[in-house]
Amino acid sequence: MENNKTISSKRQNRTKEHFKLALIELIKRNGYHSVSVKDIVNQASYNRSTFYVHYQDKIQLAEDLLESMLKGLENSVGKPYIPGQKFYTTKLNTPSFNIISYIYENRNFFLIKYDEPLPGLHTRFPQTILKIYQEQFNFQTINNIPVNMDYFKRYTAFGFYGLILNWINSDFKESQEEFIEEVIALTKTHIYSIEYIGE
Repeated sequence: MENNKTISSKRQNRTKEHFKLALIELIKRNGYHSVSVKDIVNQASYNRSTFYVHYQDKIQLAEDLLESMLKGLENSVGKPYIPGQKFYTTKLNTPSFNIISYIYENRNFFLIKYDEPLPGLHTRFPQTILKIYQEQFNFQTINNIPVNMDYFKRYTAFGFYGLILNWINSDFKESQEEFIEEVIALTKTHIYSIEYIGE
């Protein structure tokens, strides 16, 4: 049976989640800079005092939202794999790209195409993808062609980000499956195998 502390913690997390969802909706409607704390509490159907129990201001709420979503992005990547697992790009399939499913499931958050998105999203989103490539994977090039692996990971990560950005800006025109198939086809042109290191 849950104790009072657990119940209280769940309630707090739920309240914070409501504030985050309210902020996302308001950014989509009006842009980040025009959003006030009053707007957020009205959208979330809470009062100001409840907001200030959890956050000092909207900047702290925005940072919490950005941090939690990008951490979720990092965590989503390894779900199909176990550390030390090596796989060949010829065997890649839709479940191999759980990161794309995460982005699609949270498409309300990834407000790249809006004029005033969440501060830091434009820079920290691609940096998070690069971090994933640098820290969670080892790559083997086609025919073991020797390359500067740091450059290779940067080239591959930012290329992948460019594809994601285009997909988002097209309002997810292709289905997840279609988009992943395109990514796999491109991956096969320069990567022979991938080893999942883990976090």
